[in-house]
Amino acid sequence: MAQRYIRVRTAEGRIYYGSLQVDRSVKIFDAPPWLNGKPTEMTCAAETYELLAPCAPSKIVAVGRNYRDHAEEMAAEVPTEPLLFLKPSTTIVGHDMAIIYPPQSQQVDYEGELALVIGETCEDCSPDTASDYIWGYTIANDVTARDLQRRDRLWTRAKGFNSFCPLGPWVVREINPGAKLQTFVNDEEKPRQSAKLERMVYSPDKLVSYISQIMTLLPGDVILTGTPKGVGSLQVGDRVRVEIEGIGALENPVIPKPTPPLNLSETA
Repeated sequence: MAQRYIRVRTAEGRIYYGSLQVDRSVKIFDAPPWLNGKPTEMTCAAETYELLAPCAPSKIVAVGRNYRDHAEEMAAEVPTEPLLFLKPSTTIVGHDMAIIYPPQSQQVDYEGELALVIGETCEDCSPDTASDYIWGYTIANDVTARDLQRRDRLWTRAKGFNSFCPLGPWVVREINPGAKLQTFVNDEEKPRQSAKLERMVYSPDKLVSYISQIMTLLPGDVILTGTPKGVGSLQVGDRVRVEIEGIGALENPVIPKPTPPLNLSETA
């Protein structure tokens, strides 16, 4: 089994990076592994920690229409260059954490994706050296308020709500380009999305190189590599699961936005 690198919060509220052991305990590191973190003597037993998203990036760089069949289902052209947008770091939630359905939208869609985690500062790298800067791989769901995306034409609001980037459950160091990505909703046996990663228009190496010509990528930054065809809507009460062979499964429930508690002093 590939080593799984995770990020956890203890019962005392401390956040650590570490490696997941077979018994679900966590070997704690003294720093993020992409910053040369090393194992310590500390271990967290199973059931004593909360699993968080596996990294806390300075930015999330996402790529649109990077599968030809997805561009076709959206009635859009395949970009002649990678189509980039940013998601705020506040969109990130971990495995089994809730996607919050915003009241501003009537159509919230899932988009299962492979995510890259950058290992060291990367600026102006070539496609031939780009793989040296990819520390590992995880799973993402680029949740999108599709009706707001159509209305705004710009994508920031539609892609930027809190909880709109589930990420995890862990990072692995290697991935097979022929691995399959699949997205399931609830208990459906047939996946809504199913595609091999090698079907991307622009490979991970090309994406890292291209993005690094525009902005400096920092250790722990995340790149979302695009979604295949089969995107569709979620409803409150659904559970969405994105699976990638060689990594695992990222699953999240969908809930309504909680109503703020009534301030009785304001009604007196």
